[in-house]
Amino acid sequence: MKRVAIGLLVLIGLGALIYVFRAPLTLFLMERMVSRNLASSLVDELPDGLSVALCGAGAPLPDPKRSGPCVAVIAGKRLYVVDSGAGASRNLSQMRIPQREIEAVFLTHFHSDHIDGMGELLLQRWVQGAHTTPTPVYGPPGVEEVVNGFNAAYRLDSGSRVAHHGEETVPPSGRGGEARPFPLPAAGEARVLVDEDGVKITAFLADHWPVEPAVGYRFDYGGRSVVISGDTKKSENVQRFAKGADLLVHEALAPKLVDVLTRSAASAGMRNLEKITVDILSYHTTPVEAAEVARDAGVKHLLLYHIVPPLPIRPLEEIFLEGVPEVYTGPVTLALDGVLITLPAHSDVIEVDQLL
Repeated sequence: MKRVAIGLLVLIGLGALIYVFRAPLTLFLMERMVSRNLASSLVDELPDGLSVALCGAGAPLPDPKRSGPCVAVIAGKRLYVVDSGAGASRNLSQMRIPQREIEAVFLTHFHSDHIDGMGELLLQRWVQGAHTTPTPVYGPPGVEEVVNGFNAAYRLDSGSRVAHHGEETVPPSGRGGEARPFPLPAAGEARVLVDEDGVKITAFLADHWPVEPAVGYRFDYGGRSVVISGDTKKSENVQRFAKGADLLVHEALAPKLVDVLTRSAASAGMRNLEKITVDILSYHTTPVEAAEVARDAGVKHLLLYHIVPPLPIRPLEEIFLEGVPEVYTGPVTLALDGVLITLPAHSDVIEVDQLL
């Protein structure tokens, strides 16, 4: 009993000391954590090969688990970002993916949910890396208008940052983005955008009509391949360029769940929202259709993203995936923000992790 009493007194004493010195201890721990995070990089820790980190798995409607569409692709040590929806920059930071290392941004199309986080992304890439040239932003015709708009919107912001921090800290020549439009490829054709140091990035036509232009992208490196559909209805062209890919990152919309939104909007007298929820069925892919594309293309892993509607609870995820296992027998991942899929070079290994 005496030993127990002494032990309790020691614990009480330690607790009292921690309480008294809680502020300096908290500052010490904060400094350790910040220093570790600034010095570490997920890009440096990944094996050679292709990796995909979802900096946004959702769509326009708010979802607590899924931000606006954004896909980070790491090829070797080279970092690219496809689309930049709201929350993209902050998710990249939380995943320890340094935005200063972004080599280029690729836009699939110009719907607001795919670009509304780009201003912050371009800003962080500039100030974190003290870049002297703007961020290359690839996209089909029209990308110039989008990039010029962001550059204009952030002109006053960047000017004040240069004046405050100095040109050596934030070189004015590196602010914003530089549009790199490419001719829209015809169906069955690919447009090679990058082909260097073993990294090959090609664009292909998607079918998001009446939204035009719309493209998807294929990344090849180290004997591995990733295809990102962008927004599209079920498309033979997407299937063609996904042929044999290790990973297909495909959008998905569940009509059964969207119909709930339609009926709810009608009951609330919101005729505009009712019309929109009916219209969106015509230019997106259902989960089962995405599974059919994966099956017929012979891809090794299907990652569903751009999830519509939001799925805040697990039973909704089960409804969302109804019929998918019967169509595609390979592994399927229903995306959340922070999903990481790693494809080590010259292997058949596919590793799935959750970073957030």
